[in-house]
Amino acid sequence: MQRNFERRKLSLGTCGRAYATPCIHEHACIRCPLLRPDPAQRPRLAEIRDNLTARIGEAQREGWTGEAEGLRVSLAAAGHKLAQMDEITAHRRAAPVHLGMPGHLPAVSRTVTTAAVLPGNAR
Repeated sequence: MQRNFERRKLSLGTCGRAYATPCIHEHACIRCPLLRPDPAQRPRLAEIRDNLTARIGEAQREGWTGEAEGLRVSLAAAGHKLAQMDEITAHRRAAPVHLGMPGHLPAVSRTVTTAAVLPGNAR
């Protein structure tokens, strides 16, 4: 049962899909909105982006319009994932928020006194 909630480790980060569910992107994770990129993999993703740019140029030279369009979609997704990585890194580098120390309230005590019931005070 716990396996259903484990994260799937991928080369660029982790996958947010539920365990044992099919991947509609056929492992083209760069296009998948469920990929949670790992900022440590930024150089690898930048290399993938550069490779996509070169492949788009080749596809255009060869007249493979459909291939070029698919590569442009992947290139846009790579740019989006790089922006996500930068955002994650910026949040990690942000100055810590000082919450302060909680105050210590002195213990409050009450003494409950009851009126003594005297023979003349009885109701």
